[in-house]
Amino acid sequence: MSATIVKPASLQGARLPRWTPAVVALGSAAVAIGIGVGADLHSRIQWGLIAAILYIVASYVLAVAVEGTRQAKDRLATSMVWVMFLLAVVPLASLIYETVERGTTVFNGYFLTHSMGVVADDEPGGGIYHAIIGTLEQVLLASVIAVPIGLLTAIYLVEYGRGKLSKVVTFFVDVMTGIPSIVAGLFVLSFWILILGFDFSGWAGAMALAILMMPVIVRSTEEMLKLVPNELREASLALGIPKWRTILKVVLPTAIGGITTGVMLAVARIAGETAPVLLLVWVNPMINTNPFEGSQASLPLYIYQQYAAGNQAGYDRAWAAALALIGFIMILNLAARGVARWKAPKTGR
Repeated sequence: MSATIVKPASLQGARLPRWTPAVVALGSAAVAIGIGVGADLHSRIQWGLIAAILYIVASYVLAVAVEGTRQAKDRLATSMVWVMFLLAVVPLASLIYETVERGTTVFNGYFLTHSMGVVADDEPGGGIYHAIIGTLEQVLLASVIAVPIGLLTAIYLVEYGRGKLSKVVTFFVDVMTGIPSIVAGLFVLSFWILILGFDFSGWAGAMALAILMMPVIVRSTEEMLKLVPNELREASLALGIPKWRTILKVVLPTAIGGITTGVMLAVARIAGETAPVLLLVWVNPMINTNPFEGSQASLPLYIYQQYAAGNQAGYDRAWAAALALIGFIMILNLAARGVARWKAPKTGR
């Protein structure tokens, strides 16, 4: 008498095909376009929102019907993550596309190597050479002030600060993080120019930018230093190495990637500031390579000035200057990533 062999049931339930999310996304987009055309919705943003809602609902309903409620909840969360990601990326991509499309109309070698000089705001021609010089000098001076102070403050808070002083410093750093840029500009204006009697200059603007830059560096560096494992510090100290040398040779190299990224975020923040520059540096259509004497230009202020002119030539120059500013920030970030990768601890067996 032969025994009947019963195969065990599969532990894996029914699953939707891997191409289901793509098909659902295409179908949701098609339905959203149809609804938008039928309802006479002219905004593509509304079409996108309708498509996102349809995608989330359709993905959940299909998952419930085929895979069950538990797997459907997982797909619901995944769908919402993808939708939020696209909602964050689409405005950024649109901004870059619009800036490149409009900025390339006058963006050329002449535009980069000439200043406005005596060119009127409503006349074609002119360039941003004077504004590039001003931005580079002001950002460099602000970084020279803020980076050492910010790094040393963060090192104190993480490695040495244990008492009331560290709590006070942390509190004021948090307060400074939320200070509007115009407040920093008014502070330097009242102290440096009105009380001490100095003139408008790139140095005055750099001091205000440094005030805005320091709290960002402190907070980002502090968080990166906290991520360094304590075992590394203890191993170094156990070998008899002084604490200052442990910080210099072990802690900082381990966190150099995150520290560099934080510094670049601070630089990116101040590179686009307009209010402190307008208050302290003023406007100069001519080339001034001396940041310690006389007014200067800067790219954010140049963009504001050209757009405020209210004519097509000014609009074209403003978009081209915005493209140059984005390129400047991109170059800085690429350089920072290169430095971080170069200085990061070497890993291997």
